[in-house]
Amino acid sequence: MRHLGEAKLAENKQIAIDVRDAVKRYGDFTALKTISLSIMDNEFFTLLGPSGCGKTTLLRMIAGFEAVTEGAIYLFGDEIANLPPNKRPVNTVFQNYALFPHMTILDNVAFGLEMRGKSKSEARTKAGEMLELVQLSQFSARKPSQLSGGQQQRVALARALAPQPKVLLLDEPLSALDLKLRKAMQLELKHLQRETGITFIFVTHDQEEALTMSDRIAVMSAGEMQQLGSPTDIYERPHNMFVADFIGETNLLEVSVDAINNGRAVCHLGGGHELTCNAVEGVDIGSKVHMSIRPERLFMSENPAETESLKGRIKENIFVGTDITTIVDLQDGPDFVVRTSNSDRGNKRIFEPGTEMYVNMELGAGRLLAD
Repeated sequence: MRHLGEAKLAENKQIAIDVRDAVKRYGDFTALKTISLSIMDNEFFTLLGPSGCGKTTLLRMIAGFEAVTEGAIYLFGDEIANLPPNKRPVNTVFQNYALFPHMTILDNVAFGLEMRGKSKSEARTKAGEMLELVQLSQFSARKPSQLSGGQQQRVALARALAPQPKVLLLDEPLSALDLKLRKAMQLELKHLQRETGITFIFVTHDQEEALTMSDRIAVMSAGEMQQLGSPTDIYERPHNMFVADFIGETNLLEVSVDAINNGRAVCHLGGGHELTCNAVEGVDIGSKVHMSIRPERLFMSENPAETESLKGRIKENIFVGTDITTIVDLQDGPDFVVRTSNSDRGNKRIFEPGTEMYVNMELGAGRLLAD
């Protein structure tokens, strides 16, 4: 069954990769459980999830390194189950860049083109164009050992892009880089994808990386797809506890649903705190479910605000540079995390530990989850 929103996307774009009820088993272990999704042409699509969730298995099935146990995978309308990896118009960039240490950068990029039948001069001309695209032309005569990790990663990208594949598969290619370089490469990758027009399928366990680069994200866990949508949808409107907790930081409150009126659910937290938020499908009156509230959607004051408010006591303030994280011990409730921007232009007010305070929510901050 297709996820909502896919049919609408397909109206205006060609489907590059169509995964239909794909299952992957290794003996008695099922690594992927009936995955269906469509990836559009010229889309930056990310498979996101913790280690062992099946995201790399799905990528390897698209590449042809793993066979599909059940179901089918189509590339631009053609089933590719019987095509070996070298016959599929896709290329893969792995965590290990696998550059030939004895070759120059130019020869590394040209090598794959020569293996595909290009003459040496054609291959080197095309390789030069690719190095220019990734801004490494001045290093064409160097060996891989003479380059930084970020530069080697760009060489691997140039080599993968040189044959002009219809789809580029990227298996956590930034994981070996330090934080600052990784952030810079995220922007470069997105720029490359837009400039080349090639469909990128990116695998990562890093939520911020996925939110930064992706047009759409498939969040995976235990071989199943938990949610599929844009970065905004995934972050602001998580479907369940796993997605809410895995994507960014959130406060998860166990609540009971007392009433549902005109699409609004009235809930209560232990200790009698009453909260209201939008109702969601699958949650009925009397249900005990969880509510997700992002820390940045909260602010503190000495008095309750006109919006939802919870009373608590300050436990700790943690300075993290751009933000200040405050841990609040809710009255008759769990610890609560409030994030305040480190700027005098916002609601920057720091209260000492032990101070009794109200935690106030922005309108619409609470999100019920279909557990």
